[in-house]
This record gives sequence, structure tokens and C-alpha cells, in this order.
Amino acid sequence: MKHTEPPISGIDVGTLPLSFQKWFGEKGWSPRAHQLELSARARSGENMLLIAPTGAGKTLGGFMASLTDLAERGKVPPGSAFVGVHTLYISPLKALAVDIERNLMKPVSEMGLPISVETRTGDTPQSKRQRQKLKPPDILLTTPEQVSLLLANKEAERFFKDLKYVVLDELHSLVTSKRGHLFSLALARVRKHAPGMRTIGLSATVADPMDLQRYLSPQAQGEPTAGLITVDGGAKPDIAILGTEERIPWSGHSARYAMQDLYPALKAHKTTLIFVNTRSQAERIFQELWTINDDNLPIALHHGSLDAGQRRKVEAAMADNKLRAVVATSTLDLGIDWGDVDLVVHVGAPKGASRLAQRIGRANHRMDEPSKAILVPANRFEVMECRAALDANYVGAQDTPPIAEGALDVLAQHVLGMACAEPFDADDLYREVTTASPYADLPRETFDRIVDFTATGGYALRTYERYARIRQTKDGLWRVSNPQVAMQYRLNLGTIVEAAELNVRMVKRNAKGTIGRGGMTLGKVEEYFLEQLVQGDTFLFAGKVLRFEGIRESECLVSQAFSMDPKIPSYAGGRFPLSTYLADQVRSMLADPARWNALPDQVRDWLAIQKEKSIIPKRDELLVETFPFRKRFFMVMYPFEGRLAHQTLGMLLTRRLERAGAKPMGFVATDYSLAIWALEDIGMRLQSDRLSLPDLLDEDMLGDDLEAWLDESFMLKRTFRNCAIISGLIERRHPGKEKTGRQVTVSADLIYDVLRSHEPDHILLEATRRDAASGLLDIGRLGDMLRRIKGHTTHCALEHVSPLAVPVMMEIGRETVPGQAMDDVLAEAADELIADAMS
Repeated sequence: MKHTEPPISGIDVGTLPLSFQKWFGEKGWSPRAHQLELSARARSGENMLLIAPTGAGKTLGGFMASLTDLAERGKVPPGSAFVGVHTLYISPLKALAVDIERNLMKPVSEMGLPISVETRTGDTPQSKRQRQKLKPPDILLTTPEQVSLLLANKEAERFFKDLKYVVLDELHSLVTSKRGHLFSLALARVRKHAPGMRTIGLSATVADPMDLQRYLSPQAQGEPTAGLITVDGGAKPDIAILGTEERIPWSGHSARYAMQDLYPALKAHKTTLIFVNTRSQAERIFQELWTINDDNLPIALHHGSLDAGQRRKVEAAMADNKLRAVVATSTLDLGIDWGDVDLVVHVGAPKGASRLAQRIGRANHRMDEPSKAILVPANRFEVMECRAALDANYVGAQDTPPIAEGALDVLAQHVLGMACAEPFDADDLYREVTTASPYADLPRETFDRIVDFTATGGYALRTYERYARIRQTKDGLWRVSNPQVAMQYRLNLGTIVEAAELNVRMVKRNAKGTIGRGGMTLGKVEEYFLEQLVQGDTFLFAGKVLRFEGIRESECLVSQAFSMDPKIPSYAGGRFPLSTYLADQVRSMLADPARWNALPDQVRDWLAIQKEKSIIPKRDELLVETFPFRKRFFMVMYPFEGRLAHQTLGMLLTRRLERAGAKPMGFVATDYSLAIWALEDIGMRLQSDRLSLPDLLDEDMLGDDLEAWLDESFMLKRTFRNCAIISGLIERRHPGKEKTGRQVTVSADLIYDVLRSHEPDHILLEATRRDAASGLLDIGRLGDMLRRIKGHTTHCALEHVSPLAVPVMMEIGRETVPGQAMDDVLAEAADELIADAMS
């Protein structure tokens, strides 16, 4: 259903300043109707949301009100009173801010507009950031974290008082994360400093516009929701799944099989963006392409762990059309208009229809020209997911997640930041916080607990002076305890908690074999991965094969190496969850043999043999297969609800099977299925009614069983560590030094144990459980699945592995659970599995 409001009548190019009219005329262009309408409505005082397809000129439309205002204002005379920033542009990516600066300066300079435009990100030198506070540019292109830093300053009101517009680009990608929660609180404070400020949100992919409209508007009585302009049209993308004669793997994520077939497509196009889902996947694909790059095509690598200087070089080379291909993670998938990119390749399933639409929009970044994309599934289940995503893209389906309730650890960080700026009154700050849409329903009692936590650390920690970060004075205001607290806050601000990383520095061995100093920095690798290496081990990073030489202080020292079998750095993050929409579409495709015709022969044959040997599950049915293999007994089910939900289900089912005496030995979960293996014959127990599937899969497992498991699980400790860092309870960075990942983990574990024992209702433990339920465990989705399959489970007892079970069986050995049985490591050979299933 469209929510588009009628356009304001009478808007035409004549409403723009003469310099704009002349510029458009010289270019032979005309401003689009939605750009003019957006500018007019924003200038008339509305907060606005523009939803338009890729290439529709969203960014220019978003800036048009600002540029018009500034052109009419003219240059501020020297010696005038201090003038604060006029427009903030908020980007979820550093690279996008840099790209926008390049693209925005072109019309500004060509029209001769007296407008200054600058970027401010974590890569901006400190000297420039200090100068920007004293002399702000007219338009500041920045990130959410930088806005929070500017607000946590006693000069914040002076800096923001003249602000007219905040332009939020790629809004859908910001609002659903903790970064979005933090920025919503920042917006609430900015409105206090600049009451007349208006927000302009830009998005190409969104499932529910009303969520974004609320985000852009203060949630206060009498305040209207942001206006909405939607733009239909845009050329339909040209998307294909890579054709290949190679055998499509049963499992895994490397897609190595496809590189020979993909390489001719790279040669046939000007510039190709190759998107992958993880950084380790990026390193592997880049290395595979270089191995077969007989034509010496200039191919580059781009991901978040690489050195900022190296990333900027790649971006500049792309903008100058000097590269034929770039392998990238999500660091390049938002809004960026890179030169002659005419093909997007997506390696692995996209996990979401909206994510795929976003990424393929990077090719032919123009509204009236079709984007061209090739999907490269890494395994057989991914073939179906790619097909579902392709079909969803053609019908315009969107599956962006809804905005979640505001995170409590983020609120704690913001409360401390506001105290760093100026003493605050709790009543006033509560009213301000609840104007931010994620916190609109925040109970006052919860807010007061957050203030108390910031002031004392909570009941169990209040005797420790270091946790008293704010104090209440005689006048009732809360202020920071001392200047050191403000310094620590600025060093540790942000909501992105990366696993502890070390700089990777290239060094050389001298003639005596000793390691020299100096050398270029390549980027960062997680400490956990490096701890597993010994001197002489090789690994892939920054597109190079490196020899591990050792760790000196906070740096990993490496030298150039040659190896046919280097390791791949592992990263804690990076895997996207399979969207609910695509999961449903894969179940639907699997249940309808008529739709198998769109699949490759080998995948279609695989499903046909499954139908012959076992059962093809219906769309809303859960198939449970049991069979023996290598003196073990297996239970495999196919919920298609994503890895997180399946891992949680596996943990809870093994507890129930243990109590029932089935002696479960372990489980493994993929995005599509779950396998549990045991010493006892689970299938026989189900057939003889000694076990009941409805009882095993009853929703009550999300009650006491979940609580008991969480109390024993290391997972809550990991989540608590992140919450403790974001809330400021534990500080990673200190002036002149930084804690190692191990030090942070030890500190977090100690505090977690103290709080669990002495203050189990501590506000940070509540925040931890909320995070775990929604992110780490996907409890809501698992609950929906258990309700969906109630009365719709089918057990199929088999004598052999089924074809559908082969992919998850090849993953076995990753997870184990304690119990009566010991896990005698299962080392199944893939060929034996396949022969057993397909014979």
C-alpha cells in the first residue's frame, strides 16, 4: 500500500535560485519533481522522508533545501559573530561520507556557491576536528558517533544553535541498530539546541515507512509525524544466478568452484563490485581471483579491518575507474556512486531481499538504467535462497527489520555523555529522551535505574569509587564526578564493539634473521585468531600471504610469505541472519516441485531423490528425519529459520534429550537445518512413543529450560561484555594505552559473576538478557516457529542419510554439549556421506 502524499502544486524549477536554474540548464538536466517537492516541504518546516529507487537523485534532493538556503544567505562576512553548522549529513559509512563530499563539491564549485563542505569521521585528524569546533563548515558530513562526541561538549549549544537541517542517508540501515538508538538520543538533544531544525531521511529499501517517519520526528504530544514522498519506477534489475558445469558444493561458503566461470564476466565489464558476507570470505575470494588472473586485471580488496589509508586508496582508484573489480564486504554497499561500476556480483546468498536490492543498486547507479547482477550461491541450499531473493527483487518485496525498543546500555552511555556536556536535571533529561522514537515508551523507573547505574554502578558496585561517574549536587543536578570521566567517555564512545584486534605491521628479516622495526600497517586482525598462531604460520590478509613473526606490544609483526595453504583470519561478526521473508520463500519453493524447474539440474535432481527416499516438507510443516550413521543416531530437522534460532533450538533440545536418556552427544546448526546426534536411537524412541515430538518442541522450552541454560551458558557472559563496554562500565581505551581483549574479558567476567550472585536484577543484566533474546538467540523468531509448527510436525524414520541432510551432516563437529556421552570426534568423509544418501 502506498502512503505517498499528494505533491505540492505549482513547484517548478523557477522556485530555485538563478544560479541553480543556470547550472541545470547548462547540464541539460531538469530537477525531478520529488527533489523540488522535498526541498519545498522541508523549507516550509516539515520533517521529511524520501523513499526512492537507486539512481533517483535522493542525495541531491536531500541537500537541495540546504544548498538553496545557503545560496540565499550568501557568504558570512569576516569578523561576524560565530555561526554554527548549518547542515549535518549523517552517513552510516565513512566511505559514503567521503564519496558524498566528492559528489557534492562538484555542483557547489560549478555554481560558485559560497558554501564550505567538510567530512568528520574517525579517520579525520584530531587537529582538523578541533578546528571544526571553532569554525564549523556550512555542511558537515559525519557519522552518528561524531555527533554524540560533539554533543558531549560544553560548547555544544554554540556549535548546533544555527543548525537548520539534518540529512540522514540510507536511513533504513541505521535505525535498526544500536547506532540508530544512540543517534535518536543525539537528535533529541540537537532539537534542544536548535528547536527549528528539520530532519530529512533518505532510503531506497524499507518495509514499513511509518517506522522511519516516527524516527525522524520528536515523539511528543502535538508533534506531527514526518511527511512522506515515495517515488515509483526505476528500471527493473537484470539479475542472474551464475551458470556452471562445476559441481555445486553441498555445504560451505567459499564458492571456490565458481571462480573460473565468474572470471570471464569480470573481463567483459568495465568495473565489477564483488560483495561477500564476511571479511574472511573476502580475503579468500580475492586470493582465488588473483590465482586465476592471467590477464593481470587490476583487482582490489576492501573491508573494515584493512588500514584506513589502504581503503581510501581503493576508493580513489574506483572513483577514477582504474580498477576492474573490487571484492568488498558491507563497507561499500550503501549509496556510493562509484564511477563505471556496471556489474555487481554477490557471492553467497544475500540473506535478505532488501540487502540484495541495496547491493545490486551499486551497478549503473542511475534510475532509468537496469542494474546488472550475478548471484553466486556457495552451496545447494543457497541456490534456492538466491532464487527466492531474485524473485523477491523482481516483485519489489522488502524485508528490512522493524525498529527495536531502545537499548539500555546505549541509554546509559548517552546519560553520561549529557553529564559531560553540562549538569542535567533528571526530569528534563527524561522528557527529552522519550521524544526519541526507540525510547518513547521508556518507563520512568527504568530511566532512574539507568541514572543510578551511571552514578554508582548499581547496588553491588557502589562501594567502588571508580564506578561513581556522575554525582548529584545540592541543587539536584547531575554532573560528572571529575574531568577524567569526560576524557574516558570520549575515548570509549560508540556502540560498535569489535572483538579485540591488533595492528598488523609488515616487517623484514635482516641478514642475521632478526626482525626489523618499521614497515607499513596493513590493518587489524582479531587477537583471538592471532593467539592460535605460532611463529612461521602463514595466513591471508590484505590480499597477501603473510608469515606470522610474533607479537610485539600491541602489534602483530608479519613478513611476506609464499604458501599454498595459508590460514584465513576469523572474525566474530559478519554473518547476516536469514530474513524471515526469504526463509518463508525457500520453504515455499521446496514444497512446490513446479518451482524446481527454475533451479539448476543438479539441485533439481538432489530434491527429486530426496522426494523418492524421504519426504519433501510442506511450507508450514517441520520435517524431522532420524537415521543411523557410523554407529551414531541422528535427528535432523529443517526449520529454515536461520542459524541463530537453530543454535538456540539445538541447545534446548539437547537438554531435553539428555533428561529423556537419549544421551545426545552434540549438534550443529546451519541457516536451513539442525542436526543432533546421540548414542541412543532417537528414531526408535519416537516410533515407540518413548519420546514425543510435540513435547520435545513445545513452546514451554522457552521458559525454564531457556533460563536454566542461560544461567550455565558462556553466551550471556559474551553479551554482558559488550553491554558493559557500551554502557561505560568497562573501558577499553585509556590515555596512552589500551586494554587487551583478554583483560577486558576477565574484567567483564568478574563483574558478571558478582552481579549474578549479589544483584541478579541489575539493570545491566536486564540489558544483557534483552540483547541475547533478540540478537544472539533470536528467541522471538524461535517462538514464532514453535507456534507455527504446532500440530504440523512429520517424523520420517530412515535407514540411511537423506539427500537433504547431507549439507548439515558435513558441518558436524563444530558444537558439543556435556552429558552422559563423550563426543568421539565424528570425522565423516563427504564422499561416504553423499554415497550413503544418494545411492
